[in-house]
Amino acid sequence: MTTADLLARRERVLGPNVQTFYEDPVHLVRGLGTRVWDAAGREYLDCYNNVPHVGHCHPRVVEAICRQAGTLNTHTRYLHEGILDYAERLTATFDGDLKAALLTCTGSEANDIALRMAEAVTGKRGIIATDHTYHGNTTAVAQLSRTNIPATGNGSHVRHVPAPDSYRPLGGEAGMAHARAFASKVEEAIAELEAAGHGFAGIILCPAFLNEGFPMLDKGWLDPTAAVVRKAGGLFIADEVQPGFARNGEAFWGHQRIGLQPDIVTMGKPMGNGHPIAGLVTSTDIMTAFRKGFRYFNTFGGNPVSCAAAMAVLDVLRDEALQENARVVGAYAKAGLARLAERHECIGDIRGYGLFFGAEMVTDRALKTPAPKFTTRIANEMRQRGILMNKLGIHYNTLKIRPPMPFSQADADQMLHTLDAILTDLGPARD
Repeated sequence: MTTADLLARRERVLGPNVQTFYEDPVHLVRGLGTRVWDAAGREYLDCYNNVPHVGHCHPRVVEAICRQAGTLNTHTRYLHEGILDYAERLTATFDGDLKAALLTCTGSEANDIALRMAEAVTGKRGIIATDHTYHGNTTAVAQLSRTNIPATGNGSHVRHVPAPDSYRPLGGEAGMAHARAFASKVEEAIAELEAAGHGFAGIILCPAFLNEGFPMLDKGWLDPTAAVVRKAGGLFIADEVQPGFARNGEAFWGHQRIGLQPDIVTMGKPMGNGHPIAGLVTSTDIMTAFRKGFRYFNTFGGNPVSCAAAMAVLDVLRDEALQENARVVGAYAKAGLARLAERHECIGDIRGYGLFFGAEMVTDRALKTPAPKFTTRIANEMRQRGILMNKLGIHYNTLKIRPPMPFSQADADQMLHTLDAILTDLGPARD
């Protein structure tokens, strides 16, 4: 079946506007480790997908799923040890009083529940997010997005603050001046919510601001914002759907890397290596307030098969030292990008944490002029040469490189060599 046939079939069966990656979509049929193969047998290096967190089709995760599926699968209104074993193992990776877990199927559900928790604790509804983020697609969390604005629903209780940008910092100064400028915007948003009668329930942020373009922010950068939030009596929700599970290399969680102690931490995508499991961790007091304020049950959340997959992911992360791999290989790849920047003027800025890194493309380094169309061409050329990556960021001009955690230095070399060749062929960025 041709690509055109598949696209026509998708539209007929799934409806219009079901997005695919790349101008020439990839028809994938198999994956293993950091590699995937298309229907024609062509191999690709996967530099994009964090869902197969410990590698596509990792045998230990596959075996755990099959073993549990062949034994029992049910829901949490029956007692089973799997959810308890996993929750204890998961919460042991957190600091402070983050000791209570709730499991769902998607990060959207987890973030939806986090918003309800903030309302249950504070008695207020107002929420703050950045103006270039994404936290999911339930009715409630869809209102948080300014990049995928929902056509329906009332988002009057949401305020947005400018997404941080270390390349073009608020107020023109980097470091803690930038941090204080961001906190000032949060303070203004809190005042607006209180004046509008919604009150301030909390703020939800990815602690690495990955959808915003993963700006380089030092430990302590969120301290001024946390102080403002605490003073106003709100909760701090850390969305770890992308930066969590050791991806940043320095710590297991993104909030630990930046030095933040949140009230609620949500997680998803990489949790089950492709098996649909997500959830959140919070304090016992917040969990109790939520359980008293809302009747909540999730048929598939925390089922034995999902918990077995998630437990296997934790085992592999530990046994294969993948956090250290993320730190070492991520630094190696960023150094390689820096070398490319010496030869290619289109690379304006290099940034990232562990195995989430990339480069911002510009038409003029001095003016820092974004080159989003040029960046799209790079992603499509990389796909044609067997490397999968994409773009994101405030101006959609930052290459998004987010491979599975076993990504090696040899993989990085292949990616860098291919990118170098493409930048040479394309020449100066002209949007």
